[in-house]
Amino acid sequence: MANSDKENIPAQGNQINIELPEEIAEGEYANLAMIAHSNSEFVIDFIRLMPGVPKAKVKSRIVITPEHAKRLLGALADNVKKFEANFGEIKKSDEAPKFPINFGGTVGEA
Repeated sequence: MANSDKENIPAQGNQINIELPEEIAEGEYANLAMIAHSNSEFVIDFIRLMPGVPKAKVKSRIVITPEHAKRLLGALADNVKKFEANFGEIKKSDEAPKFPINFGGTVGEA
C-alpha cells in the first residue's frame, strides 16, 4: 500500500477516482446479511454471527437507492457466474450453518 493512509487510483476517461483507506481495505468478516427496504432505499446489514455467542453483531450497514440495489444484484450475479466458471459450482444448502460447539479452539477456565 502507498505510504499515505489512502490508496489513490487516478481517474481516466469515465472512471472515478476512488480512495481506499487502509482500515477499510482490510475488510470486515460477515456471515449473514439482512435486507430491508422502503420506497426510496434499501438497507443492507452485514452481520457476524459466532457460535456460542448469544448476540450477533452488525459489522456494517449500507444504504443504497433502489436503482443501485438492482445494479448490485446484476454485479453479484455476474461475479458468481465468473467465480463458478473458474472454480466450479457453489453448493447451497437449505439448512442453517453448523458450527462446532468449541468453535475457535479449546474453552479455557479462569
